Amino acid sequence: MPIIDKTKVPVKTGSIYPAPYAAMMAGRSSLRLGDAGGLTQFGVNLVTLQPGALSSLRHWHVAEDEFVMVTAGECVLVQDAGETLMRAGDCAAFPANVPDGHHFINRSAAPASFLVVGSKARREVATYSDVDLVVTMEAGQATFTHKDGRPYIAPEV
Repeated sequence: MPIIDKTKVPVKTGSIYPAPYAAMMAGRSSLRLGDAGGLTQFGVNLVTLQPGALSSLRHWHVAEDEFVMVTAGECVLVQDAGETLMRAGDCAAFPANVPDGHHFINRSAAPASFLVVGSKARREVATYSDVDLVVTMEAGQATFTHKDGRPYIAPEV
């Protein structure tokens, strides 16, 4: 098995979120390690959060399991029940179809990193707990709607 040279994996920044949510992901970057290794059945991403950055909007998945392990620094896991400080070596699991939105915030003064492992469902729906937004991923395409099913149209700036 070849070793993945992380220095040759493109750094992914930005977000697929529509406005105004995309701007909230400043300070977040990731390495798509699973893609770099040719994996197709599950994703493996190394996410880095700069101080003050969010990992995502708080969300939960209908079809995909997700596992996270903090690899460096510390970050705060935010779920429906509250907040939990996580440090290097701490792990969390989010089973599919459990409507408990989660995300991570780096409230420290140093960068924090965590490994995310998730299944790759052919069709996935994620609901965002704190905003009126749902994404459906199918055939590599993201479609955003409101929670009532209406198409999401980003506000004009």
